[in-house]
Amino acid sequence: MIDSKLIVAATLALACAGAFAQTTAPVTPKVDQREAVQQKRIDQGVASGQLTPRETRRLEKQQTRVAKAETAAKADGVVTPAERRELRRKQDRASKNIHQQKHDAQVAPKP
Repeated sequence: MIDSKLIVAATLALACAGAFAQTTAPVTPKVDQREAVQQKRIDQGVASGQLTPRETRRLEKQQTRVAKAETAAKADGVVTPAERRELRRKQDRASKNIHQQKHDAQVAPKP
């Protein structure tokens, strides 16, 4: 009887350890969601002709820099409030640039 309780306890301890190991990776769902929305805005601008190929390249590079900053923030296993502010600032700037480029006088050449 005692042996079965010990086995159950050991099994539960191992299961809990696995669950803790899986949750230690930092998550940034707001950053990820915003990246997806901004990428969709860029894609829509390309499809509508509002963005030239050069503007698109610049905006895509900026999105890549934001993604790299996110990866760097997650590298140590913790995304600090300061790192989150910096990511938000970078995304704010990217959003502003997307808006400006989509609403300027330049348009993509007709095929």
